[in-house]
Amino acid sequence: MLNSLEIAQKATPMPIAELAQKLGLLPDEVKPYGRFMGKLGLATLGRLADRPDGKLVVVTAITPTPLGEGKTTTAIGLVDGLNRIGVRAAVTLRQPSLGPIFGIKGGAT
Repeated sequence: MLNSLEIAQKATPMPIAELAQKLGLLPDEVKPYGRFMGKLGLATLGRLADRPDGKLVVVTAITPTPLGEGKTTTAIGLVDGLNRIGVRAAVTLRQPSLGPIFGIKGGAT
């Protein structure tokens, strides 16, 4: 079984411009931070104000198993599953798990 670092090294990130387009965002609404990360300005909310509200799912306070399936894994799996069945979904990770990368329990907090 691959460890977290090996999985991360095999992953091919999607460029932020491509992701923004898939989510229906305009190019000038995304402020890139490198090729694969970006931030949205509050003006985007104004443009989307007349659209029906989406759904917000918060994944919190889950105790990870010995294999490491915690909040980050659950959130990513949920969004990946929704996208695979055709539901447009995105995830925001404030502090992705760093414990597995450093070989310790815990994260960025």
